[in-house]
Amino acid sequence: MRAIELIGEIGEQNRLRASVPGEFPSGPVRLIVLLSEEDEAGPAWSRGLAREWADELSDSRQDIYTLTDGQPVDAAR
Repeated sequence: MRAIELIGEIGEQNRLRASVPGEFPSGPVRLIVLLSEEDEAGPAWSRGLAREWADELSDSRQDIYTLTDGQPVDAAR
């Protein structure tokens, strides 16, 4: 069995709409629907990350780059 990832949309009439590549044969498929939970996980993840990295981020020894390093993105080449 081969798996591909598609982005779909559930419409007002509870119908799933998605487009598949043209080379796929027609016929039945098995679907697994993943609903986004970013509203719950997003802030919790960022708070956890900030808590875990707080010591490293506040350590001035980690500041190995300055604003004068490198070149601006729009600099002449």
